[in-house]
Amino acid sequence: MNKNGKRYQASEKLIDKSKVYPIAEAMEILEKMPKAKFDETVELHVKLGVDSKHADQQVRGTTVLPHGTGKTLRVLVFAKGPKADEAVKAGADFVGAEELIPKIEKENWFEYDVIVATPDMMGVVGRLGKVLGPKGLMPNPKSGTVTMDVTKAIQEIKSGKVEYRLDKTNIIHLGFGKVSFGKDKLVENYDAIMGAIIKAKPSAAKGQYIKSVAISTTMGPSMYIDQK
Repeated sequence: MNKNGKRYQASEKLIDKSKVYPIAEAMEILEKMPKAKFDETVELHVKLGVDSKHADQQVRGTTVLPHGTGKTLRVLVFAKGPKADEAVKAGADFVGAEELIPKIEKENWFEYDVIVATPDMMGVVGRLGKVLGPKGLMPNPKSGTVTMDVTKAIQEIKSGKVEYRLDKTNIIHLGFGKVSFGKDKLVENYDAIMGAIIKAKPSAAKGQYIKSVAISTTMGPSMYIDQK
């Protein structure tokens, strides 16, 4: 967003940059900010005191937000036979196998948000690694997207499961709801995701684990959150 824009400046005036806010107060400020023309996502940015270059200090996992994310995710399932039928019944948006490879590779088909695969299909999906990897779409057992229980995976994704993972700068970025949710639901979603991140602290991490926490809307300025 244009930082010189009137809406951004009006939002910024509500924030004391020298202050670290309790989460409930931060959400109240968020509600007072001038609204965008669309329902903005509320984003979380958590800087951790770990080094993502070390395998034993990786932080990655999933949790189901009590009020979902406000976005209905489209699920593609790689499965065959009874498992493909099960995926269709469970509400997958797309189900297929090898025949999808040229569609994804050559036609640049990305009309889905999450991919689930049964373990026997990972040889097929692996061939798409160069295309899916950079987009963060590769199924992974750690995020529950490589599984024989396709029904459970689809239901969790559709009900608001989010994945959190460190980027190269040791920060976790994710959306945890929409501005329209209101303070109470956003606070509950925030508590759920922060609880999951704290629980995921690697035993190899030394010193202060959570360095800083900030929230912002898609188009708005950031506020730092008190983690005490």
